[in-house]
Amino acid sequence: MQIQAGARTDLGRVRKNNEDCFAIDPSLQLYVLSDGMGGQAHGEVASNLAVQTILTHCRQAEKSAATPIFGQSSTEVSERTNRLASAIHLANRKVFESAASNPEQKGMGATIVAAWIEAQRLSIAHVGDSRVYLLRAGTMDQLTADHSLVAEKVRVGILTPQEADASEMQSVLTRAVGTNNSVEVDTDEQVLLAGDFLLLCSDGLTRMLTDPEIASTLLTSASAQESADRLVDLANENGGVDNVTVIVLHAVENSEGLLHRLKLWK
Repeated sequence: MQIQAGARTDLGRVRKNNEDCFAIDPSLQLYVLSDGMGGQAHGEVASNLAVQTILTHCRQAEKSAATPIFGQSSTEVSERTNRLASAIHLANRKVFESAASNPEQKGMGATIVAAWIEAQRLSIAHVGDSRVYLLRAGTMDQLTADHSLVAEKVRVGILTPQEADASEMQSVLTRAVGTNNSVEVDTDEQVLLAGDFLLLCSDGLTRMLTDPEIASTLLTSASAQESADRLVDLANENGGVDNVTVIVLHAVENSEGLLHRLKLWK
């Protein structure tokens, strides 16, 4: 199975600077997206620092099994997923220490969502309200739970999803990277199938487009990159009230897999 990737980040139509950041490492099949906060460009500092820390940590771990693990490992997920969570724990430390050492950066932080693929195994780790979606056989599921005030109220039945979408408190996070000296990281694992779409995105997309609109765009685009471009364009056409960043991944069966299946059918 092969992964086709497309990505794009955009300022949007309201903000004066882009506090989103993303990175792709094709050799590792590692995908990371962050939405910074803090104002006066310090959100940019937080998101960039977080993304680069995660990339560096995972690359080092691939080269050396002796690379330290940060945070508490879980016996319920794989070594690779624990490593991805470790990278986010380290990113949290780096952002927190940077803010503590630089008074002008006080209060900065970031969301993080990261996906790491090995063969058909998908590892996910995240903090904040940036999301991962899986689109399979026409059905789209959100794989991450938002760490936001309105999402918490929806989960306990205080707000309906519609009320949450209209709330002025949408951007209030209950968890973020770098705002405290430690953070709880949520993890998940999935098995990818040929034909699956995976979407990593900041809330600049999901505040502007509905899930059905996102799914339709993924299904009707000619490539992963076209999907990413169209999603960003649609978010801007619908108002573009925030920075918007997307990473689109499409799992496709490679030629060797198809040849193997043809031989089985004979």
